[in-house]
Amino acid sequence: MEWHVTDAQSLRIIDREIGDHTFSPSEYEIVRRVIYATADFEYKSLVQFSEQALQAGAAALAARTTLIVDAPMVQVGIAPSIQGTFANPVYCGMDALTRPQKGRTRSAWGVETLARRYPEGIFVIGESQTALTTLLELIEAEEIRPALVVGVPVGFLDADLIKSRLQDCLIPHIRIDGRKGSAVVAAAIVNGLVDLAWKAYGQEAQNPG
Repeated sequence: MEWHVTDAQSLRIIDREIGDHTFSPSEYEIVRRVIYATADFEYKSLVQFSEQALQAGAAALAARTTLIVDAPMVQVGIAPSIQGTFANPVYCGMDALTRPQKGRTRSAWGVETLARRYPEGIFVIGESQTALTTLLELIEAEEIRPALVVGVPVGFLDADLIKSRLQDCLIPHIRIDGRKGSAVVAAAIVNGLVDLAWKAYGQEAQNPG
């Protein structure tokens, strides 16, 4: 991401208002990106990282692992940073060709279809709680083993229960506790992770030989 002087000024305000914290430098970079995208400082206490989540995600990005997203807004939000760095393939559940099904949303069926095709992909769920539930069912059944799950959909029905299942699944993940979340949050997390990964692996990616 290219930063303008106004971006830097805004980030300084965020740094000042957040004050002391216990995040690692890399985790803090993700959290401040989310706050910058939403102007919501409550995310300081809501963003949660599993052990090795950022390391696993950065390595997967550098390996050009396929990204699966649940909604076009997430895809649009991460496309510039992905295309300007590792150029990973990105597929959207809403665009996946699936047979008409009852009982699940189009996004959930699309994510399931793509998950079976790319079982070790990076999954980014920013809008659809049903897509996250479907993904968790596949993980719990040991049918897929994602490199990373970013699970941050807004939710009112059983949101805490669904996100606690993500916490318990032993898959590297970044989640938002509680009801909050959005495609904007998902994109902010991925874009921050892409920048961190590019700093760590970019030279290697540009010179693979």
